[in-house]
Amino acid sequence: MKKPRFLNLGDSALTLEFGDRIDQQLVSAVSAFDTRLMQEKEAGRLNGVIETVPTFRSLTVIFDPLVISRSDLQGRLLLLLEKVETDNRQKGRHWRLPVCYGGDYGPDLESAAASLGLTPEKVIDLHASQTYLVYMIGFLPGFPYMGDVDPALHMPRLTEPRVRVPVGSVAITGQQTAIYPWESPGGWQLLGRCPLALFDAQRSEPALLGPGDRVEFQVISEDRYQELVEQTLENSLDFSQFLHKEVKT
Repeated sequence: MKKPRFLNLGDSALTLEFGDRIDQQLVSAVSAFDTRLMQEKEAGRLNGVIETVPTFRSLTVIFDPLVISRSDLQGRLLLLLEKVETDNRQKGRHWRLPVCYGGDYGPDLESAAASLGLTPEKVIDLHASQTYLVYMIGFLPGFPYMGDVDPALHMPRLTEPRVRVPVGSVAITGQQTAIYPWESPGGWQLLGRCPLALFDAQRSEPALLGPGDRVEFQVISEDRYQELVEQTLENSLDFSQFLHKEVKT
């Protein structure tokens, strides 16, 4: 594995920067090293490491400086890096998530289509015909950064971000697409809405999606959307119906 650049992050965190772009090879490198660190930590061979935070292209290691110094930790990490092989077939799950496109659910669909020289129906077709990789979770708990969006749909963020983006909004910007798990400010282009809860602290795994998962979008009607929302509120929704199988990505 290529030697990363080490960056200080205060006195109790260290960031390993593996590259400067978004692509699947870098995600695989980060994931492989993160997995190895967690194995070492659980085996009691990496005392002082508290947790790790993976991103598109870097891994932040949070540590207790009273247990292990920065220089000792960096030395340990360099030794571990020599023993890690990147597996581009990262384990993940394959989801088919329902989306109601356009109208009040996707207020930017028509303007986005016009700016791209496409019909709204073509935008929906292109967006729903891809299989996306969940690169990372960030910004908000459960917020999945996914790629890659068809080049015909690449567009910038809104010039004026919204103060409130509705929970479940399915959005795109650049080469990425995402689902907002919470109501929040946001500047991505909103194409539709997913009725599933992307984050629930009461679940054994609060975040529905995780890095390495694959996601497809299924076009649904407004009636079906409301039906799924009601099942979610009643706690009666069976999420397994949206799960294809375990895949190697």
